[in-house]
Amino acid sequence: MDTADAPSNAIVLEFKEDTALTEMMQRRVSSLQRSGQKRQDGERLLLPHEAVYRLDFENQDLNFSRWYFSLTGHGRVTVTGISQHWTPDLTNLMTRQLLEPIGTFWRNTNDPEDSPLKCLEADMQEFGERIAELAKVRKVMYFLFAFKDGAGAANLSCSVEFTPEK
Repeated sequence: MDTADAPSNAIVLEFKEDTALTEMMQRRVSSLQRSGQKRQDGERLLLPHEAVYRLDFENQDLNFSRWYFSLTGHGRVTVTGISQHWTPDLTNLMTRQLLEPIGTFWRNTNDPEDSPLKCLEADMQEFGERIAELAKVRKVMYFLFAFKDGAGAANLSCSVEFTPEK
């Protein structure tokens, strides 16, 4: 992930894992399993290969520029945005609060480890623009990161570049 070619006025925000929120959501799953209860209708439970990440916006008037994504080895990482209507300390995550499009980066097992990551570029562009749009009304935005096919948080670096609106 090389941010050296970023414009001088660029704002690069790194996705940070929110371990407390991830643990809270894992406890919800464990609690339901122990008690034999079912999830609420429409509730989105955290899967074992998922974690909650966040972006904190100091500046909220932003234009999306590009993604910086680095994955050591092989695997697939899916990034799903969560709408501004979720207050994690008060409510459970509902499927209707998940945003589209999602972002997916991957490197197949038969690809050389130094090969560029693959992604659906149009979806990634739209997703980045959607994040910039939501930043106007939020200081924090949450995301679900799903790690598959050998990918993991330890071999991932992900950030997004914005430029301030004029």
